[in-house]
Amino acid sequence: MPAVNGISFDIKPGETFALVGESGSGKSVTALSVLRLLPLGGRILQGSAKLDGLDLFKMPEYALCKIRGRRIGVIFQDPMSSLNPVMTIGQQIGEVLRLHFGLKGAALKARAVELLEQVGMPRPEQHFDEYPHQFSGGMRQRAMIAIALAGKPDLLIADEPTTALDVTIQAQILALLKRLQQETGMALWLITHDLGIVSTMSDRVAVMRKGEIVEVAESGPFFAQPKHPYSLQLFDARPRLESCLGRVKIDNPPPSLLEVRDFKVYYPIKKGLFQRVVDHVRAVDGVSFSLPQGQTLALVGESGCGKTTLGKAMLNLIESSGGQVLFDGMDVTGSNGEARRKRCGEMQIIFQDPLSSMNPRMVVGDIIEEGIRALQPECTEQQRRERAEALLEAVGLEKSARMRYPHEFSGGQRQRICIARALAVNPRLIVCDEPTSALDVSVQKQIIALLKDLRQQQGLSYLFISHDLAVVAELADVVAVMREGKFVEMGPVEQVLFSPADDYTRKLLQAVPGVANRASTL
Repeated sequence: MPAVNGISFDIKPGETFALVGESGSGKSVTALSVLRLLPLGGRILQGSAKLDGLDLFKMPEYALCKIRGRRIGVIFQDPMSSLNPVMTIGQQIGEVLRLHFGLKGAALKARAVELLEQVGMPRPEQHFDEYPHQFSGGMRQRAMIAIALAGKPDLLIADEPTTALDVTIQAQILALLKRLQQETGMALWLITHDLGIVSTMSDRVAVMRKGEIVEVAESGPFFAQPKHPYSLQLFDARPRLESCLGRVKIDNPPPSLLEVRDFKVYYPIKKGLFQRVVDHVRAVDGVSFSLPQGQTLALVGESGCGKTTLGKAMLNLIESSGGQVLFDGMDVTGSNGEARRKRCGEMQIIFQDPLSSMNPRMVVGDIIEEGIRALQPECTEQQRRERAEALLEAVGLEKSARMRYPHEFSGGQRQRICIARALAVNPRLIVCDEPTSALDVSVQKQIIALLKDLRQQQGLSYLFISHDLAVVAELADVVAVMREGKFVEMGPVEQVLFSPADDYTRKLLQAVPGVANRASTL
């Protein structure tokens, strides 16, 4: 079965063309085909892709290398697997500037720092000399965007360019892309599942399903009245901020499952010949909260504010610098040995970057069963296999997926596998680090419904880390807004999203695509 089947479209200079559809529909494969970057085994059977009359499919490889990164820039979906782990971010941006513009030395660094500043990178001169693993997910995405913009392309292919970004940086990046279009006439090919971004950015929209384009329309008529049933299905699946309104309040909340008291995570800043500690980066700075059994606490805030660091440090995946974590009344701060092993079954995490959190040499079934094998040794091989297959079906994948490798799946499908892995050992608490950011709206709706059902049936608790406030509204009971390692506001979801007390929270709400008019009245 072909991944892409006989599609046709054109993109005009200065236009924003949006290609939307579910994960696995063929959106990314279409873009990779244009640049002849298909994975091993993929073949272009027929058709053409022309840039100003030049057929890219017929050009020799050396000629196409002068177009990739220069006339056509690409923002890939998964920044961690697209960035070179042994080169600094400055070197990777500099590679484009050197090859296509001949820049060197101070001029090269000045331009690279300028690009990092344009995409909202904090302390760009410091991050110029750092490696991808030292960045948060959102910061990696910003670095990838800076690399794509370095060539001043005529066409920018943006494959989920804001997936890992918080709403304020997302708004900044979208405004930057719009400004560059106006200044340079750059065309933008936007591949996304976020209909809010499409409504804000696009001039024309194409809807893709199972390798075929089912609808193409101007943006205005499309959002006023989509015609194809599949397009209507995508609209109906969108999460909405208003979903939290009128939610029944719990008068007598259950006992706390998790209590975090004055929790800190500091990183030393070293300088000088002897690398003396001169200060600390306060990634998490004295945070306290409690999470009752069966409820969801959402952490929101900009990339780099400390959300992910807090979640990992609670689970002892990062060393903490102070404070306490009480789980079911027991202090688990810095626990080791058998105590830590026992808690692994009760406290799980869904990581932000699905590809790098799975062993590429293990098939999906073994990845899901690994936790069961370690923490529930009494289960037979047959029981483990049945459990893995049931979980794959629960997150929207086929049973046969258990015999495939992670690289064979799309970004959204990989995230579903990670959710299945976290659920495999029947945990009581799951730290969900952007679990739906890579998912299209229909699968996102399915996963939200699954998390709700599990919470109701099994009494699961979630620490839900997200930059998508609409998803937070669907799932959370309480919202904590985090900035520079501290909570600036915390309260019931309806109160925080519709009657925010802090200016920073208002800023986040105003940046959400599709709700600007409502947020401006807050």
